[in-house]
This record gives sequence, C-alpha cells and structure tokens, in this order.
Amino acid sequence: MGAAVPFIGYAPDADPTAAGVIVDCSALIPGRRGMVAAPAPVPVAGALALPSDARGAAVAVDTAGNRRTIVGTQPRLWLLGAGGWSDVSRPGGYAGSAEGRWSFAQFGNAVVASNRVDGMQASVSGAFSDIAGAPRARVVIGAPNFVLALATSDATYGDQPDRWWCSAFQTHTDWTPSVSTQCTTGRLIGGGGELTAGLMLGQQPVAYKAGSMFVGNYVGAPVVWQWEQIPGDVGCVGPEAVCDIGGAHFFVGESDLWLFDGTRPVPVGRGAVRDWFFSASSPVFRHRTMLLADRQHERVWIFFPSAASTTGACDMCLVYHVARQAWGRADTVAQAVLNAVSPATSFDAAPATFDAAPATFDSQLWAPGGRLPAIVGASRMLQTLSGAAGASRLVTGDLGDDFGASFLRRVRLRFLTEPQSASVQGLVRSGPGRPQLAGGTAVLNDAGFDIRQSGRWHRLAFDFSGPMELDAIAIDTAAAGTR
Repeated sequence: MGAAVPFIGYAPDADPTAAGVIVDCSALIPGRRGMVAAPAPVPVAGALALPSDARGAAVAVDTAGNRRTIVGTQPRLWLLGAGGWSDVSRPGGYAGSAEGRWSFAQFGNAVVASNRVDGMQASVSGAFSDIAGAPRARVVIGAPNFVLALATSDATYGDQPDRWWCSAFQTHTDWTPSVSTQCTTGRLIGGGGELTAGLMLGQQPVAYKAGSMFVGNYVGAPVVWQWEQIPGDVGCVGPEAVCDIGGAHFFVGESDLWLFDGTRPVPVGRGAVRDWFFSASSPVFRHRTMLLADRQHERVWIFFPSAASTTGACDMCLVYHVARQAWGRADTVAQAVLNAVSPATSFDAAPATFDAAPATFDSQLWAPGGRLPAIVGASRMLQTLSGAAGASRLVTGDLGDDFGASFLRRVRLRFLTEPQSASVQGLVRSGPGRPQLAGGTAVLNDAGFDIRQSGRWHRLAFDFSGPMELDAIAIDTAAAGTR
C-alpha cells in the first residue's frame, strides 16, 4: 500500500499527473482539512417564491441590531418578515431594465438602494421612497460619513458611467454640491471605460472598471475624496463580481481571479482554474458573475453564467478556500446572493433523527444571529446553503509512471466523515493525453475499494452519497511488467 497523498483541490488546469490533483468534481468544495460534500440549498421557512426573478439582495443591520432581509426584483423591492415577503416599494414600483441590478448600501439606520434607472431609494423603516436630487447609480457604497454613488446618471451631467458622487457629510438625503457640506462629484477617467463595481476596503472605497481600479482616500473639502489609480490593467467584470473576505477583496477580472489587500492585486487562479473558468463561463454574460463571502468557513462562492447559458443565468459555481488556497465546484442556479442571518433553530424543534435535520449540527442555522451563505435560487425562493449533502463526485488525476505498467488492487480514501455509500469507476490509459479505457469498478468497503485493473496510468472517478469529508488517497499497486 502506497503512502497517502493529500488532495490539493480541484485544479483542471494543472498537470493531471500532479500529486493529489482533482481534475473534475461536482458538489465537492474545499474545507479547512480537506474536501467536503457541498451542503444542499434549504428553503428559508416562510419565504415563499418571489413573484419575479431576483435582481439583488442584502441584509441590513441598524444601530439597534435589528436586521432586514431585502430582495429586489425589476419592478419591486421586497422585505422578508414573519408572514413572508412584503412589498416595500415606492408607490407605483419601478421601471428597471432588462439588464439592471439593485445595489444596496447601509448608512446608519437607512438602507439606500439604486438600479441606475429609477431614482435612488432609501428606507429607515417601512417602504422605500425617492431621495430628491440624488443621482441614479449602478453602485452605492456606505462609506464613513458619506454615501458614494458610482457610474451615475443625473440632471446636471447626464449619463456618465465613469462619474462618482458623494452625499453631504453624515446624511444620505442631501446631494446638492457644496463645499460646506462636502457633497461633490468627479470622474475617474484613467483606464478608460465605465465604472463596473465598488466596495469598501476598511476605511477606503475601491472603485473598479473592467481594466482598472482606484482606491479613494478622504482628504476633506474641497476635494473630499482623492482617488489613486492602482498600477496595471486589472479590473472587475461586474457590480457583484467582488466581495470583502475581511481585510481584502476577492474579485473576478477579465484575465484572472484576484485578491486585493489595498496595495496590489494578486492572481489566484493561475495553474489551477483560470483557463477552465474563462472557457466554462460565458464571455457575453460574465459581467453577471456574483460573489458571496462565507467568512465563517473562509470560502468564496463564485456563481457565474456558463458558456452554454443562453439567458445569462448564473448556473455554475466555483468555490475557493482562502486559507488553503484550494478550489471546488458546487453548481446550482442563483439569481441573487446574500449572507442570511439566522433567527436560530432550537434543538428542541429539530427533527427526531439526525438524518432528518435541515443542516449539520455545527451549522450557523442553530446559532442566534448566525450568518449563513444564501441564494435566491431558480425557484425564486430564498435558500441557505446549509442543508445535508446529497450526491457528490471526485475524479482524480492520472496515477502511475511513464515507464512501467501497474496492477491496481485496492484504493483507500482517508475519510474524515465517511459517506453513506460510495463507488468507484476506474479508467486506464497508456499515457497522459492518450485515450481512456474503462477499468474496474468497486463499492466502498472498510474505507477502501477493491478495484482490479492494469495500465500505465490510472484515473479514478468516485461517486458519494450523503455528508462526506476526505483529505487523502492511497493506492495499492503491483508491477505488471516493464517495457
């Protein structure tokens, strides 16, 4: 029996003979110790299907700790309550656009919302209403003492997608330029093109274009915000293709997937998933990519439209573990993403058996105020990514060597959590890049698989059922002759 080789994660761009590489997988994501069967989406109790597709979502927390879950559709804004969704739109609703998304910002007790078509909205409690004089913006950001608006259209300057605005000091309702209130506006011309995204990084706003990025620093009147362009041609593809992982931004650019800590962007996809991502994702709809940071588990969920998507729906998902720098896949359809706040489900209210529980018992579902990664799925229902895992799959790289054929007798996986059932289909080939032939099959027996096949290179496709975690593989082979 050979020594166990740790799995390094999903890396379809890597050399398929690299130790521990996973060349294909489904519903398998990286955890702190190894690879984990992805949790299933679970509908949130009382949150019935929305009447139309979601176009953005947010969880707002006021100064008293009260939380509001808000989802935007093209014509309406919706608030989740004990009785389900309630319409909190302004009278008459909204026009929106076929491509438009809602951007949300928290500013004190107010929630500010904008879709760049209708007037900027605000709500402290109850329904939203127009903010008189505010620009229409693609992105709104809650900055210290100000609301920032990016890619704007307004009565004075018209439609200028490289323009930024900031509200008057300590208010979201005053957008009349004045040195005394520090309400002002400007353009970010460097790098060319329109502003695509924006997000706070600590005390600094970061504004993105498709091929450039800018960091803002508060300098007071009359300039108020001074913007520094970051060297290079790196930017963000869309308004929701960036997230804050705590001290850094993770974002999707036109040439790679990136981390930015305020100094310089660092590519994280090269040699692992970069080439695969740009081949698998739609170049037409890539700007619709949505990122969701799950800080508790140190993961980033990257929902994106596949190359086969004709509607632009985000139907595929990469998952990145920040600490381990490992990748996985958990494809599902997502219309909007958010970190839902759990009201806490008590153990007394839990099902009678562990198998029937709506989530694993280390889930934030059981903790009051626990944050759960969540999506609005294809059914237009709000779902937390916290359910018990179903089917998952892992395909290894090529195991063997260039000179000698080997007889594979047994495979053992190092399970940290053993699945309910598992099977393996073996594949053999005479060399990397050569045609694959079907090999042996086996089912799980004592954490191992008694598979029988001969070849120079062995590839193994495992199918699992139920919650599962593993971190390494060991194979038992014997020489089958040399050439």
